[in-house]
Amino acid sequence: MQSWLLWLIIAGLLGTAELMTATLDLLLLAIAALAAAGVAGLGLGIGLQLLAFAVTAAAMITLVRPVARRHLTSHEQLRTGVAALIGREAVVLSPVGREPGRVRLNGEEWSARSYDPDLVIPAGTTVDVFAIEGATALVHPREDPWPN
Repeated sequence: MQSWLLWLIIAGLLGTAELMTATLDLLLLAIAALAAAGVAGLGLGIGLQLLAFAVTAAAMITLVRPVARRHLTSHEQLRTGVAALIGREAVVLSPVGREPGRVRLNGEEWSARSYDPDLVIPAGTTVDVFAIEGATALVHPREDPWPN
């Protein structure tokens, strides 16, 4: 049997095992086996084939694996439910202070309290939602980015 064909079979087996385990490591080894198959296809000896496999595997595991793992595991958390409302803009419908008032938030009417209990926010004010406690939004007046 040709050595390049043997390396292709090894790469195929590693690739198939990767599909079953989804660890990424076996895929990197399958790529190293493909590199060894390329060296074997050039007619070079088994020593150079093993060297190509070892060097490619080491490079893939030390250089590619950390970058790929970081990209696979560092994704922004998708906020759903009431957590998705935090940071949203709302409009005060009835005065909001220490005692609950009402705001229009995401097209719905919500009970709301001022995040700062000493602050009374008048109707018509645009506010930001700082937190949700039960069915009550804790709001604070939106800061004007360009004050007069």
